[in-house]
Amino acid sequence: METSTASPKKSLLSSSSAVRPPHQAVKFARRTSSGRIVSLSRDDDLDMSGEFPGPNDYINYTVMMPPTPDNQPGAAPDSKIDGPHRRRMAEEEGGYGGSNGGRHAGATKIERRMSVMQSSNNTSMLLRSQTGDFDHNRWLFETKGKYGIGNAFWSEQEEDYGPKGGMSMSDFMDKPWKPLTRKLKVPAAVLSPYRLLVVVRMVILGFFLAWRIQNPNRDAMWLWGMSIVCEIWFAFSWLLDILPKLNPINRATDLVALHDKFEQPSSSNPTGRSDLPGVDVFVSTADPEKEPPLVTANTILSILAVDYPIEKLSCYISDDGGAILTFEAMAEAVHFAEDWVPFCRKHNIEPRNPDSYFNSKTDPTKNKKRTDFVKDRRWIKREYDEFKVRINGLPEAIRKRSEMYNSREETKEKKLAREKNGGLLPLEPIKFEKATWMADGTHWPGTWLDPTVDHSKGDHAGILQVMSKVPENDPVMGHPDEKKLDFTGIDIRLPMFAYVSREKRPGFDHNKKAGAMNAMVRASAILSNGPFVLNLDCDHYIYNSQAVREGMCFMMDRGGDRLCYIQFPQRFEGIDPSDRYANHNTVFFDGNMRALDGLQGPVYVGTGCMFRRHAIYGFHPPRANEYSGAFGQLKSPAPNIAMQAQSQTEELDESETQPLTSHPDLDLPKKFGNSSMFTETIAIAEYQGRPLADHISVKHGRPPGALLIPRPPLDAPTVAEAVAVISCWYEDKTEWGERIGWIYGSVTEDVLTGYRMHNRGWRSVYCITKRDAFRGTAPINLTDRLHQVLRWATGSVEIFFSRNNAFLGSKRLKFLQRVAYLNVGIYPFTSIFLVIYCFLPALSLFTGHFIVQSLNIAFLSYLLIITICLTLISLLEVKWSGIGLEEWWRNEQFWVIGGTSAHLVAVIQGLLKVVAGIEISFKLTSKSGGEDEDDIYADLYMVKWTSLFIMPLTIIVVNIVAVVIGFSRTIYSVIPEWSKLMGGTFFSFWVLAHMYPFGKGLMGRRGRVPTIVYVWSGLVSITVSLLWISISPPTDSTNVSDGGVQV
Repeated sequence: METSTASPKKSLLSSSSAVRPPHQAVKFARRTSSGRIVSLSRDDDLDMSGEFPGPNDYINYTVMMPPTPDNQPGAAPDSKIDGPHRRRMAEEEGGYGGSNGGRHAGATKIERRMSVMQSSNNTSMLLRSQTGDFDHNRWLFETKGKYGIGNAFWSEQEEDYGPKGGMSMSDFMDKPWKPLTRKLKVPAAVLSPYRLLVVVRMVILGFFLAWRIQNPNRDAMWLWGMSIVCEIWFAFSWLLDILPKLNPINRATDLVALHDKFEQPSSSNPTGRSDLPGVDVFVSTADPEKEPPLVTANTILSILAVDYPIEKLSCYISDDGGAILTFEAMAEAVHFAEDWVPFCRKHNIEPRNPDSYFNSKTDPTKNKKRTDFVKDRRWIKREYDEFKVRINGLPEAIRKRSEMYNSREETKEKKLAREKNGGLLPLEPIKFEKATWMADGTHWPGTWLDPTVDHSKGDHAGILQVMSKVPENDPVMGHPDEKKLDFTGIDIRLPMFAYVSREKRPGFDHNKKAGAMNAMVRASAILSNGPFVLNLDCDHYIYNSQAVREGMCFMMDRGGDRLCYIQFPQRFEGIDPSDRYANHNTVFFDGNMRALDGLQGPVYVGTGCMFRRHAIYGFHPPRANEYSGAFGQLKSPAPNIAMQAQSQTEELDESETQPLTSHPDLDLPKKFGNSSMFTETIAIAEYQGRPLADHISVKHGRPPGALLIPRPPLDAPTVAEAVAVISCWYEDKTEWGERIGWIYGSVTEDVLTGYRMHNRGWRSVYCITKRDAFRGTAPINLTDRLHQVLRWATGSVEIFFSRNNAFLGSKRLKFLQRVAYLNVGIYPFTSIFLVIYCFLPALSLFTGHFIVQSLNIAFLSYLLIITICLTLISLLEVKWSGIGLEEWWRNEQFWVIGGTSAHLVAVIQGLLKVVAGIEISFKLTSKSGGEDEDDIYADLYMVKWTSLFIMPLTIIVVNIVAVVIGFSRTIYSVIPEWSKLMGGTFFSFWVLAHMYPFGKGLMGRRGRVPTIVYVWSGLVSITVSLLWISISPPTDSTNVSDGGVQV
């Protein structure tokens, strides 16, 4: 393209003067993203000397008309001239912006369609325009950018685009490439002061601890020694907690771009059928008494109604108890789903959990436009009420049915006995099995109501029942039905749903939830083999029907092939408004997890997580980095373990093969079991889980349209193979639980499984959606809450004392990510020092000494500065995480409550397991409400005594008694030491303020304290008083001096 070397104003005016008045010169303009035309012309009466740095900014501009059929220069309106040919023709004629440009500028359409291009790199015009904003399209052209769409010029001399070439401008115009996600950094105005304050507090803590060590309390060295040890540990614990928080980030998804890329007609997908990969949803349950079937059924209904291609979605429920109640409740749920799921699609219902939807306090008619919505809602509400009644009546129905069949069997046995005994009943009782019967008149293969051999919780056959078959590949539209709803134009298909209960036999270690999840992984691979797996607890339902699509945006975006899982935050319902025991846990889910997302990724927390199936199998990511140096500052590409394995196998015999790496987690998985059908699904799942190779930046992708092939229906051999892989002996002599699947060896198998994936070099992402993705329930009862925290802390202790300690992690683990996992294993040990520190104020008041010699200026100054820094850090953390101050304070309170009770017991149990080999067993957390059905917070006021209450109750009583004793001693002293009293009293009230929720929980509903609390309080008070009298007995004489009495 030629550019004019003369003055732009003169050349343009001379070229256009023949066909239009001089003051109507050629207009230089551009169209903004909103469609508005912005003029770039320089009029004679407009002084632009201060706007641009030089007088020749327009020398390198030329007018270019878009290659549309109706504005070709010198051609008829119907002439077809393509862009490159028209550009070459313009060059031969001297260019559009030269002296000959005016002879083609007569039509009015041309005036409206003119655009501007810059053929040289003029920085001033790239950065600014007359409107003051940045012209992104011009920048893409000038830099020859290959990112996105908007290039105004396509060079024929440049190399072909795409990994194999052959792409043209039309390919980009037909189906624009857009990123599916973007990273939103925390504003520097918040993050920079936050990091600065962290560094400042670290320095101040160093000086403070040095001052404390150099200035001991000579009068009470034992008190000073305990306090300094605790303070050093608290500083270390704070560092482990705060360092991984230095790089928090936010993320956003583009669901429109996901739809355009995978569900729009294109050359590779002419029909516009969904090209998204399949997703298998796992729901786990174990005991229908503690996990009510109605809660589980509502979770299943929310999954079946999720907004995702029906033929690509499959749902599995793992019933580890083998209960017929759960089985028949799921059958009822599938029957009700035939009406509920189309109703949700027809009226775009949110949330799609019927119980949550009908109990919502919002206006149900908001944003609803169909005239039949009210009638449909009234009908489906009646159907749901009947569904609930049927679920609630199942236990009685199963019992009566079993009694009827057992009575019939008993009659048959008596008849046979009479025939054998000459028409008389034998004297001994007739023995027959009191079985549990299914509705079809056969024995239930799982756990019976009256457990017996082969039919108990730990001894029953494997069960697999496909309750909803594989859906057809094409939509099945509904029709008007007088007895039901009018589903005309609504797809009435249901996703595939299967009930799974793995085989259990005595003598086998079934590995609790981790073993159940691995069995479900194998069974789902045989039946549906979705390349992605969504894991949910039975009480965590899908609150946002777009949640699966939100997670898929990350998996299918650039770099998505390196992601092992997408962790969603846990949100809870049914929590008391004050959140007395920090059940929402927002400090962790909105603070710690968001910060870990800026490192290698958040930890896996057991539910609300979308996995890549290939990562579950123990394989490595296609690309990874290794970090070396003292702080992991040296980054280098990790070697390809698969290529090393192949070359080593070719060179050495199997008997001579040595480990490829120094770390066992980096070895490749090999022993998947003896199912050839299962092993064949591994490569298929890996291929189908790749993102689309539609951009030069996608390194490990698949071609578009590869997932359009319909899924074949299930046959009997396939289902039989699925039953075989859930048998109790399948995992013998395999690597399941060691390198493959959910990892065994800890009651917190979730954290352990995520750690092993990160250790192999995988990354994870934290997906916070505008509308909560999932919602569940949490125990609001103090006892249940402490037992839940006890299980988590015990699992952390088990991890710390195992080979999964982050100290032993591989080089593929980032330094700060390693620090975060170290904190996971170390935080329970803080309870030892916390308990000691909570008793120090009382010991100070008892003895009349303090942790320092005196409350001098240096100590108070350090204390003030540290407190101010901590407060400012907390405020900034609240700012970037979005949590509330009250939530932060509740978290601090429960940290002390849990640390002095559950964490301490967890450390003791962990040590007993390591030293004495004593196994730890836990009960399921109850998902049911309290007995008072009229009060949803009835559980909050229930006081269930547990041994975990002993230590917090002791701390409270001892500190109260110490305040009374210290106050009395100071008042009746000849020389009262008020500074030491104030110091000890202040720290005692600090302890009591943190213990306030615990004390309130012991009071019950109306301040009714259980008798055992009075007993323990009196016992502790008397014991402390007697102990102190024996240690420091009062003197026999009374000295009177200066009118004062000294005792």
